Amino acid sequence: MEQTEGEEERECPPDEQGRVCNWGFGIEIKKMVFLEVELPWNVLLPPDQLNTQGLLLHKAIILRLLQDIASRKAAKEHGYYIAVTSLNKIGEGKIRDLTGDVLFPVTFKCLTQKPCKGEILVGKVDKILMHGVFLKSGPYDNIFLSDKKMGDYSYMSGENPMFVNDDQSKLEKDVMVRFKVLGFRWIEFDRGFQMLATLAGDFLGPL
Repeated sequence: MEQTEGEEERECPPDEQGRVCNWGFGIEIKKMVFLEVELPWNVLLPPDQLNTQGLLLHKAIILRLLQDIASRKAAKEHGYYIAVTSLNKIGEGKIRDLTGDVLFPVTFKCLTQKPCKGEILVGKVDKILMHGVFLKSGPYDNIFLSDKKMGDYSYMSGENPMFVNDDQSKLEKDVMVRFKVLGFRWIEFDRGFQMLATLAGDFLGPL
């Protein structure tokens, strides 16, 4: 995978920079990192929602904001948008002449998740190829685990293809796998991250 400047070598930030979830198994491992960031946004409300006031207007703006970030999905600098945690400021609305819609500048806090090189994740096998498998893990839906990064697993073809090692441990469709992030890059047209995984390390592999 081509290295993207500032991305491939990014290590997990320390706890004080975000909320973390420790996959604790009695060993020292990297942590899944959730960051809370404050973002500016423009929320566009149609005329039929402009008669609301106070809490109702606040609710209408939040609902539209949730729709907006769900469709945007992710950003290179912040990662995947997980949840809106607070709406901090609503600016003065500006009416658009042609449509009557009103544009509200807002600032809000959002929980995001961005991959870190070396972190440990758990994913599900989604697709099996001769040269590796594709995994999905939370918002990450484009994770490739190459056969070169599986250790002693070997490909077995057939109606239900899989990878099997000497201990009869299997990597087959829908199996949950604990893996380490080897590298990642941002794919603009897909608005998501493409990741490389490895099973090199302790306590990694099928669960």
